Amino acid sequence: MNTLDQSSRVRRAVLIMPGDDLKKITKGAALGVDSLIMDMEDGVALNNKEEARQVIQHALTSLDFGRTERLVRLNQAKKGMQIEDITMTVIGKPDGYVLPKVESAREVQQLSHTLLEREIILGIEPGTIRLIALIETAKGIVNLAQIAQADARLVALMFGAEDLAGSMGAIRSEGAEEVFYARSAVVLHAAAFGLQAIDTPYVKLRDMEGLKVETTKARCMGYTGKLAIHPDHVGLINEIFTPGDEEIDAARRLIEAHEARQSGHTGVFVFEGSMVDMPMVRSAENVLARARAAGKIS
Repeated sequence: MNTLDQSSRVRRAVLIMPGDDLKKITKGAALGVDSLIMDMEDGVALNNKEEARQVIQHALTSLDFGRTERLVRLNQAKKGMQIEDITMTVIGKPDGYVLPKVESAREVQQLSHTLLEREIILGIEPGTIRLIALIETAKGIVNLAQIAQADARLVALMFGAEDLAGSMGAIRSEGAEEVFYARSAVVLHAAAFGLQAIDTPYVKLRDMEGLKVETTKARCMGYTGKLAIHPDHVGLINEIFTPGDEEIDAARRLIEAHEARQSGHTGVFVFEGSMVDMPMVRSAENVLARARAAGKIS
C-alpha cells in the first residue's frame, strides 16, 4: 500500500512550535498548515516541561486548529517523562504523538500500548491516535527495518539530521554528505513499509533560496514532506511538495496513453519521445495521488 492510500492526511510542511509558548501555538493553529507539532522535547527547557504540558493541554482543548493535524512531540523515553507527558496531553485528544530519537521497535510498541490504555479510559476509539517516529541517532538508522514495521499506529518516519550528526560525531556541511546515507535510508524504509517520509528541517531561517534547494532535493529523493521551524518556511515547502499544473497534465496524458494501449495489448510504448513502461506509469499515478491529497484535484 502506498503512503497516500495508507493515510488520507497530507503532511507537506510540518511546523514545530515550542510547547510552552501558547502565543506561538495559537499563531501556528491559525496558519492552515498541514500539521503542527507542539514540542515538549528539545524546544522546551528542562525546568519548563510541566508548563509545556499545561500549555499544550490548554491549546488542544480550547484552540480551533481547523484542518491542521495536532501533533505533540514527547520527551525521549529514557528521560522518564513520557508517561506524565501523555497523561497531561492525551486529555486534549491530539491527532498523534511524535516519538523522538527512536532507536528500537520496542519504544514504539510500548508507547502504542500506553496510548491504548488511555484511549479506553477516555472513550477514544482504540488505535486512532497516530504515531510518528523521529529517526535522529545512529542506532535508529541501523534499526530502521524493525522500527518501520513496529506498530499499526505508525504513519510516518521523520529524519533529524542535526541530532544524527551529533550522535555520529560528524561535522555538518553545506552539501550534507555526512548524513546522505541516513537521509536516503529513512525515505527508503518509509517507502518499503507504506509510511510517509518527513525530511529534516532547514535551520537557516532567512535563507529562502537554500530552503528551496534543500526541499527540492528532499522531494526528488522521495520524501513526502518536510519539518519547518519557522512559519515563513511553510508556503515554500507546501509549494514544492504539491504537484504543479504542468506536472499534473503530463501525468494525466501519460496514464491516458497507457490505458489506450492496454486495450490494444501493448506493453512498453513510446510517449512524447520517451519509452514508457510500468515504473513510469506508477510514478504518474503517484503524482495524481499527491495532487488529490493536497486538494488540488478531485
